[in-house]
Amino acid sequence: MADPFGFMKYKRKDNPYRSVAERVLDFEELQVPLEVDERQEQAARCMGCGIPFCHAGEFYGGGRAVSGCPNDNLIPEWNDLVYRGEFKKAFDRLSRTNPLPEMTGRVCPAPCEKGCTEALNGDGVAIHDNERFIIDNAFEQGWVADSGRPKERTDFRIAVVGSGPAGLSAAWQLNQLGHNVTVFERSDRFGGLLMYGIPNMKLDKDIVQRRIDIMAEIGIEFVANTEIGRDISFEALEADFDRVILATGASVPRDLPVPGRELNGVKFAVDFLTDITKIVLANGDKKMRKSLEGKNVVVIGGGDTGNDCIGTAIRLGAASVTQLEITPQLPVQRTDANPWPEYPMVDRKGYGQEEAIAAGNINLTRYATSTTEFIGAERGQLIAINTVQVGPGFKPVEGTEETLKADLVLLAMGFTGAEQSIFQGFGITQIFDDNTTNNEKVYVSGDAKRGPSLVIWGIREGRKTAEKIDETLRVMVTQ
Repeated sequence: MADPFGFMKYKRKDNPYRSVAERVLDFEELQVPLEVDERQEQAARCMGCGIPFCHAGEFYGGGRAVSGCPNDNLIPEWNDLVYRGEFKKAFDRLSRTNPLPEMTGRVCPAPCEKGCTEALNGDGVAIHDNERFIIDNAFEQGWVADSGRPKERTDFRIAVVGSGPAGLSAAWQLNQLGHNVTVFERSDRFGGLLMYGIPNMKLDKDIVQRRIDIMAEIGIEFVANTEIGRDISFEALEADFDRVILATGASVPRDLPVPGRELNGVKFAVDFLTDITKIVLANGDKKMRKSLEGKNVVVIGGGDTGNDCIGTAIRLGAASVTQLEITPQLPVQRTDANPWPEYPMVDRKGYGQEEAIAAGNINLTRYATSTTEFIGAERGQLIAINTVQVGPGFKPVEGTEETLKADLVLLAMGFTGAEQSIFQGFGITQIFDDNTTNNEKVYVSGDAKRGPSLVIWGIREGRKTAEKIDETLRVMVTQ
C-alpha cells in the first residue's frame, strides 16, 4: 500500500482550474496539473483499504448506475506505484484495463472517487487526476505505442464502425491481440463524441488526435468520411471482414416538439458544440471572435452537455445565459435514500455554470421549468420563448407562465438512442448482453447498445466486445 498515514498527513488537492477571468478568454484546457511531488502526495492518500470500493464496480438501480469504476481499473495498485515513483509500472497497471486513460482522466465524473472509502467521512482520493498524470507521463516517456503493439499477427480482419470511446477501445484491444483492425468513421475526424461532443477546453483535441496517431502507428487503419450503407454496402463490409463491431453511439438527440421548433435559432446542443469545435480546430490558436455578443442564450437541459453549452456561450460573448431544468433542484447533501458508496445525487456547479455566474448571470438556472413555445419574428428568427413552472408529474402550474428573451436556444436534453438504419442494414433484430447479435458476424458495443452513458462505460463495452470477439475467433482456429 501507499503511505499508511498519507490520508492523515495530506489534504486532498485537485489539479487547479485556471481562474475564471483567464479561461473564458480562450478554449485552452481548464486545468493546470500539479507538480510531480504534489501528485505523489495525493497518491499517498490512498489507504490501501481491505475492500477497495473504488474499483469494485458495484451496480445498482437496475444496472444503470454504478458505485466505483465500472471498468475494474486497478486503482489502489497504481496509486501505490505513483507514490513510490514507479511510474512505468503504474502505467502498465493502468493500461491493463483502460486503453484511453487520457480521456477519462479529463472528462470522467469519477464514480471511483465517490466510492472511495475516504469519501465516507471526508474527501476521497484524487483518483481522476492521478490517472491523468500516469498517462500524460507515459506519453512523454514514449511508453504508449509499445504497450499496444501485438507480439504476432493473426489473419483475422475486424471492422469497427464508429470511432468514439467504445470503437477506439475495441480497436486498441483487438490490435493488441494481433488482429487486423480497420476503423470506419463517417465524420471528417476520428474520436466521435471525444472529438466533437466535448468542447476543447474540457478535452483538448490534440489529446484525442495524439491517441489516433499512436493507434495508426501500431497498425490500426482509419478510414474517415465513410458511411456504411452509403459509401460501403452492408454486404461488402460483411464479406470483407471476419467480424464487424457497430460502435456508432447513441447519436439521436432528444427533441422538443413545441410550437415554433422550426425557427432559426433553435439548435441541438451537439450540433452547436460540433460547429464551434470545428472553428476552434480551424483557427488553431483556440481563441474565438465573440459571435454571440449581444445575444440572449437559453440552454434547455442540465448535465454535462448543458454545462458545456453554457461555458461555450460565455466564451463567445453572450449577453445573457439562462439554463432551464425540468426537474427540481437536487439537495445540497446526500439523502438517506442515496447512501455512500453510491454516486452522490447532489446539487453541484459545473465549470460553465461558474463562469456564467461570474459573468453576471446571477439567476442562471431555473428549475422545474418547461418550455411551451418558441416565439419568432416575421422572418422566422427566434426572439423569445414561453415557459411555465411544473409540479409533480411535470404538470404545468397555473399562473407561473413567463416569457424569456432568446436569440439562441440550445437543446441539451440528452439522447434517445442509436440510429436504427445501420442495425436494419445488417439484419439485426436482437442484441444480447455479451454484445453479440442474431447476426453472428456483427457485434454492437457502447452507447449504441446500452444508450447514452459515460466515456468509461464506452471503454468497458469496447474492451469486453474485443475480448468476446477474440474468444470466438480463436475457437474457429482450433476447430
